[in-house]
Formats: sequence, C-alpha cells, structure tokens
Amino acid sequence: MLLGLAANRLHHQNEDAALFSFLRACEQGIRELNIGFHAVGRTYDAIAAAEMLKGHKGLVRYPYGREGGLMKLVAEVVGMPGDNRVLDGAIYLIDPVDPSSIFPEALALKRQCVIHGKPFISTAASARDWVEMERIHAGLAPDRQADRLHDYGNQTLALIAHDAMKPAMLDFCERNFALLSRYRRRVGTGTTGQKLNELAWSKGWPADKPWVDRYNSGPLGGDAQIADLVLERRCQRAIFFEDPHVARQHEADIQLLERAVTTVTQEVVCMTSPAVAQRWCDAAVKR
Repeated sequence: MLLGLAANRLHHQNEDAALFSFLRACEQGIRELNIGFHAVGRTYDAIAAAEMLKGHKGLVRYPYGREGGLMKLVAEVVGMPGDNRVLDGAIYLIDPVDPSSIFPEALALKRQCVIHGKPFISTAASARDWVEMERIHAGLAPDRQADRLHDYGNQTLALIAHDAMKPAMLDFCERNFALLSRYRRRVGTGTTGQKLNELAWSKGWPADKPWVDRYNSGPLGGDAQIADLVLERRCQRAIFFEDPHVARQHEADIQLLERAVTTVTQEVVCMTSPAVAQRWCDAAVKR
C-alpha cells in the first residue's frame, strides 16, 4: 500500500501538530500494514527531524512543493505505468488559510483521487480512521485508542451529494442502512435529505420521524449550515459524494464546508468517494 503524503506548515510546526499526532497514533499500524509514503520535501524533513518512522523503508522523500513534489503525487495517483509508479491514495493535511492549499496541484490531487475512487485524506482524524479501517480489513485486532471515532450513538453524520451523485448516495445508504442508522443523528442538504428520508420510510423507519434532518439545499446555503455544525464540533463525520466533472455555481459554499472540516482537523472524518465510503462501512461492520 502506497500513499502520497503532504502537510501544510501548520501541521508540523510543533510536536502537537496534526502530522505528528497522526504518526504517533498510527505508527504501529503503519508498520504492521507496511504502508509506504511518498512524502513531499518539507513534510519528509519534518518527520525526519522529529525522528518518527525511523528505519521505515517505505518513507521516500519527494521534492519540495515549489519544486514539483505535489505535482508528482498527482501524476502518481493517476498512474505512471511506464515507471510502475501508482499511488493508492493521498494524505494531504490541509491548513485552510495557507494559500498553497488552493494551488492547482493541491486541487488536482483531490480531484484525481475522487475520479479514480482513491482516498483523499485531508484531516488528521480521517488519516487516523483510514489506518484503523485498513487494520480491520487486514484481520488485525481493533485499536482501542480509535474507539472514539466509532462511537456512533453519540455522533452526527453528514450525508451530502451533488446532483449527479445522488443515485450513488441513495444506493450507498440503502446498502448500509443498518450501520448508518446507528448514528445519533444524520444531517443532509435539501434534495438529498428528502430522498434519503423517503428511502428510510420505505424501509420501515417511523413515518413521523425523519431519518435525516434536512438543511437548505446547497445553493441556498445548506453547505454553510452544515459547516457551522462542523465548526461547533456537532458533526463528527461527513460523507460528501462530489462530482468532479461539473463546475458548480455554489462552489464557494462547497469550499466553505471543506475548509470547516480541515479547520477542526483532529475532530472530523471526511470521505468523498463512494468506493472509500463503502470500504469504511465494511470495516466498521467487522469492527
């Protein structure tokens, strides 16, 4: 398993930063699973200076971002068949106020991960959750330190899908209805929320009780409303099926939600691909 790895300066500038908290929590799992990282220059240097992942042969230094390191990760997510360089996904711990987080290569990294159904992991909580998910799929015992990520009965789940992805969201929720129903609360934007409620009622959910608490549609501010829940630590997981092929008129609202998630990087797990979300559900049931 091989991932790209990058972190904005905020996330490795002190010992409590998100990159280091992720590595401390997951180093054993990284070694157990033999996860390799192609780490962009400054991120690699920070890991080496902190003496983390010492002796891990899977950690490889790539050029600094300004020298094309992040661009190379984008190409490897797509796949470089002649060189047999293919990444299984990318961890990019984003500082939402760092201008480099919206450089073309940063946006392309996420877009290509979504297009190719690979994990794009932008928060420390998501990275922690992903390693635990892969440990479970490998048949390893649950890490009790990750239990807080699976305390569904006390958590809120956001379910959001762009127009072209609404059928995929409905299919996903129907297949995983029992697991998703364990959450204390589910929230969604207008049309998606209504369709999910109709699905739940057809499956026997009480007709006088919404399965999803509906906020406004995305263009009318629903993404902003859910972003506020995230910032108040009242939403712990977001499943956001994005259509990477269509320009959205309310792009700013979508970015607002994404920035909220990365602002509380230690608190919120975010998944943007149906394939990745399904793999999480399968692991959650096993766990």
